[in-house]
Amino acid sequence: MLSGISWPQLLIVLVIVLAIFGTKRFRTLGSDLGNAVKGFRSAMSDAEEAKDQLSEDKGEDKGEDANFDNTPVEENRKDA
Repeated sequence: MLSGISWPQLLIVLVIVLAIFGTKRFRTLGSDLGNAVKGFRSAMSDAEEAKDQLSEDKGEDKGEDANFDNTPVEENRKDA
């Protein structure tokens, strides 16, 4: 789709965008986009850390299985 666009055409589009929005708004757009990417990466790394912490808390990394020896149903049967 974009393979048919050459460098001079992209330069013309850039000049038109600068004329419409102005250089100040164009600069803030770039910094806002950069901050959004940083925020996204930060959120992804925080989510990965939370996932790792959750898996460690559940014992998934240790290879442990769930322990169902003392369930409330079995405790009630022992009392009866």
